[in-house]
Amino acid sequence: MDAYELITRNAEEVVTDEEVRELAADPEGKRVYVGYEPSGVLHLGHLLTANKLIDLQDAGMEVVVLLADVHAYLNGKGSFEEIRETAERMQAQFTAYGLDESNTEFVYGSEFQLDEEYTLDLHELELSTTMNRAQRAMAELQSGETAKVSHLVYPLMQALDIEYLDLDLAVGGLDQRKVHMLHREELPDLGYEARPCLHTPIVADLTSGEGKMSSSEGITISMEDSTDELEEKVNSAFCPPTRDPEGDLENPVLELFEYHVFPRFEEIVVDRPEKYGGDLTYEEYEDLAADLESGELHPADAKGTLATYLDELIAPGREKLRELRG
Repeated sequence: MDAYELITRNAEEVVTDEEVRELAADPEGKRVYVGYEPSGVLHLGHLLTANKLIDLQDAGMEVVVLLADVHAYLNGKGSFEEIRETAERMQAQFTAYGLDESNTEFVYGSEFQLDEEYTLDLHELELSTTMNRAQRAMAELQSGETAKVSHLVYPLMQALDIEYLDLDLAVGGLDQRKVHMLHREELPDLGYEARPCLHTPIVADLTSGEGKMSSSEGITISMEDSTDELEEKVNSAFCPPTRDPEGDLENPVLELFEYHVFPRFEEIVVDRPEKYGGDLTYEEYEDLAADLESGELHPADAKGTLATYLDELIAPGREKLRELRG
């Protein structure tokens, strides 16, 4: 596939398509980033955007990973020392997962977010942004949590980070869209150029097909999971035999094939005994999805195959965690 197809595959939205096409015309050396609040072990939410970063590296772009220690501090995730230890573990997991270390720049937010110029620009944003506008961009609070001033400052910093990291493209999950739109609306008033943005999908809850897969609810797959734990989670996943594009429910098994497995493997082999039709081989996601819908591929076989390939993806990170923990 060409650079544009590689950059945009499995993207839920690009803002704007014209700007992204311009980048794709000459992607070599262009800088793209995702920001992650250091929060421990990587899970499939982190790895979905990591898959996109690998695509972007394959297209010739330079990847910047912001390990947002100041953001984590503002969010009450511990002392700076504790947060940085967590960030170091995250960095090791990302490179184990497949990010090209020679073409990835890992940056701590505290390396630039505490500088005078950044702080003054942040105050300028505070002066020009209404409370309502900041609240619209603010991350959703956990149930029962009281909003603090730091929660309003958080999205303003995210918007400003895109300028200070000297980026050509900002990447994030669809839940980051409001922050990126804040950046595009407000940064030009500070004399900075708005950057294009790319948003990856949000994978549905593993057991219900509703909402968002959430590590806080204990229903996601992480690099901490053993092979047996991963298989148990996948085998219990919601996987209806038909797709309902007009309905409210998604098929998380198909989503994990589409966004995690097919981008990383050239072909997917479903091992089946001859009495059940023998092995099936897929090079395209849509062929697998169609076979599941037609009944050619049984949900149990789909789940077993998914668990095998996901385990292969996270195994290097699992081993890295074991090394780090001694």
